[in-house]
Amino acid sequence: MIRNCLIGLALAVAAGGAAADGDGALLDREYRPLAGKELVNLNREYGGKVLLVVNTASKCGYTPQYEGLEALHQALGERGFAVLGFPSNDFKGQEPGSEEEIQEFCTLTYGVRFPMFQKVHVTGPEATPLYRDLARLSGVAPAWNFHKYLVSRDGRVVAQFPSKVRPEDPELREALERELARPVPPAG
Repeated sequence: MIRNCLIGLALAVAAGGAAADGDGALLDREYRPLAGKELVNLNREYGGKVLLVVNTASKCGYTPQYEGLEALHQALGERGFAVLGFPSNDFKGQEPGSEEEIQEFCTLTYGVRFPMFQKVHVTGPEATPLYRDLARLSGVAPAWNFHKYLVSRDGRVVAQFPSKVRPEDPELREALERELARPVPPAG
């Protein structure tokens, strides 16, 4: 029995190793754009870019971070950077609206133009596979809204920042600059 558990553990580690090794497996998932119908493969659309993956909510004390996230997206986009937002109602019901309502709020209130995707669960047994892997690879699951994961150009989780770390924070900016300075991995 112990041998079977060890074999199962080895297989689980091997299966998860692809995402940790940065071969794009972390991003090889499909999500709908917020209030959209067509699925987008994150790896095809954003692979090779430095990403900041953020779980968002419209009725949270951290909601004004939308402004800073959009500023980052605009300032660094031409250098191969993108913010990817995933609305979630997992924390105290702070994202209760429909996807259409969320989209309208983000656009009209904060001018959000960075990619936002379908409303998902980011923690617990219902967490979407992307967030399960982000938590596993970083060792930290989101504890609240606006938790940020920094993903390298080759699809590795290289840092995570709790909700209180604002997009303008020097530590976050240094980590972004460090990743943007790394060479773009060869295609294929």
